[in-house]
Amino acid sequence: MVRIGAFLVGLFFAGWLLISFLVGAVAYVTDPPAKTVEHEFHQAPKHVSFSFDGPFGKYDRAQLQRGFQVFKEVCSACHSLHYVAFRDLKALGYNEAEIKAIAKQWAIKAPDVDPKTGEMSTRDPVPADYFPKPFANNVAAAAANNNAIPPDLSLMTKARHHGNAYIYSLLTGYQSQPAELLKAFPDSKTPEGLHYNPYFANLNLAMAPPLTADDQVTYGDGTKATVDQMSQDVAAFLTWTAEPKLENRRRAGLATIIFLLIATGLAYMSYQNIWADKKKAA
Repeated sequence: MVRIGAFLVGLFFAGWLLISFLVGAVAYVTDPPAKTVEHEFHQAPKHVSFSFDGPFGKYDRAQLQRGFQVFKEVCSACHSLHYVAFRDLKALGYNEAEIKAIAKQWAIKAPDVDPKTGEMSTRDPVPADYFPKPFANNVAAAAANNNAIPPDLSLMTKARHHGNAYIYSLLTGYQSQPAELLKAFPDSKTPEGLHYNPYFANLNLAMAPPLTADDQVTYGDGTKATVDQMSQDVAAFLTWTAEPKLENRRRAGLATIIFLLIATGLAYMSYQNIWADKKKAA
């Protein structure tokens, strides 16, 4: 009796789910949801190639240093690198003296406390410090950026789909709103103070174009600092900040695969040797 009751209850719920699905499907077909401006005009990131693409890719240290320079001279005025310390720059090829100089000359000072008075103060950063935030708090950050808080960039390429391509596309994607957008969605004009970018989720963002002209920074290695080149370089640098151990992880993965292949071969040969006599007897 209990089994029959359980079967009827299950049948009831299954039938109800089926009816709900059919009703929803009919409603979707007869009255489909209206298309939004984001759905129609948002674009997937551009295709861009980096030296670290693929399972055997490696970071280009020269490119990472150029990307760090772009971050230092352009991005650091608004964005932080909360999870990166100055001493981590050693992985980019900087020596200890260079790292100390970079930290000491950093435009934003590190917060500190006066040991005598207990009052808040600032000091020059040292290699052990993490990159200091450009704003004292979120209120100050929002006040300086049209009520939008600039996100921390440490893990940005992992927080966005196709992260490095997204960063590159966003930096090179600023443009005027297309006429067809305003024709199809006349109420979707970019608000005052925002900027149209089809690679941003809702098409309009508070950040003004940060890279606006060639030679905005001067590369020490002589590379031509075009907007496209600077965008690629800073995208590569932010990939490193999010995945500083990428090369080690890939080397470990490759070694593991080789080990497993060898172990599999040895296990198969051992199996053949151990059971060879039994198979012959059979």
